[in-house]
Formats: sequence, C-alpha cells, structure tokens
Amino acid sequence: MRRIITLALLIIFNFILQSTIFGFHNIGSISPNLMLILTMSFGIMRGRKEGMFVGFFCGFLADCMFSTVLGPYMFIYMIIGYVNGFFHKTYIVEDALLPLIVIVLDELAFNTAIYVVHFLLRNHLNFIDYITSIIIPETLSTALLTIIVYKLYVFINRKLKEKE
Repeated sequence: MRRIITLALLIIFNFILQSTIFGFHNIGSISPNLMLILTMSFGIMRGRKEGMFVGFFCGFLADCMFSTVLGPYMFIYMIIGYVNGFFHKTYIVEDALLPLIVIVLDELAFNTAIYVVHFLLRNHLNFIDYITSIIIPETLSTALLTIIVYKLYVFINRKLKEKE
C-alpha cells in the first residue's frame, strides 16, 4: 500500500512539475520529459508490470491534460514502461550508464510516436525539421535531467524496498 501511495504522489508531483514549471520555463518550446523519466526509472528498477502501471497513469494524466483524445499518450507511456521492464534483470543500482542510454532511446521513440500521431497523420511531412528543432534538444535536456532525478528515484525505491 505504501508503494502505491508513493507512486501516486510521484506521478502527480512529476505531472505538476512538467506541466507548470518546466512547461512555462522552457527554452525554445523544449522541456525535459519528467513523466518519461519516471516511467523509465520504475520500469528498470521494478520490472515490466510496474513500468506499465506507472506508464499507464503518466499517460492518462498527459492525455487528460494535453490531448484531445484519450489514449495516445497512455499507450506510448505504457509500451515504454513495459519495454523498459525487460532491463530489470540486468539492472545494477550503481550503474548510471544504462538509465542514460535507455532514456535517450525512450525519448527518441516517444517523440517519433508523437510525430506520427500528431503530425504525420495530418500530412505534416517535415520530419527533418522536427528532429532538429524538437527531438534532439528535448532528448538532450531529458538526458541531462535524468542524471540528477534518477538518483532520487533509486533512493526512494531503496527506502520502499526496506519497508517491504
């Protein structure tokens, strides 16, 4: 029960931070994706089911707030959380390189899926411009923030494991 409450608070806190502080104080409409960092972190640390669970609720909040249709963000975050859960078996707490590589791949996959859902289906075909103006800068900002935030999630996960 303590784990569910903690995860719910982390999801809500990250959603509020991403949609307010990072949403308003972005550089060139680029802001780090805290919800993706959270989904990736708990997918790697706890496995496929918890990664999918966190991804579902992160995507649900994003769909409710930023999308006109319920489902696209939820599906993307769930898939990313599930796929990241496969790294749970090779996860080492002290390893900082695995989460960094995974978040870069997740961010590339996430932004490509967003491009397909929001732009390609509406016949906006300038993918090169989208890569250079959105995907690469957002991937770099998310990767830099992952270095800091991931350590906090490892600490929270360690405390939750001690209580279990």
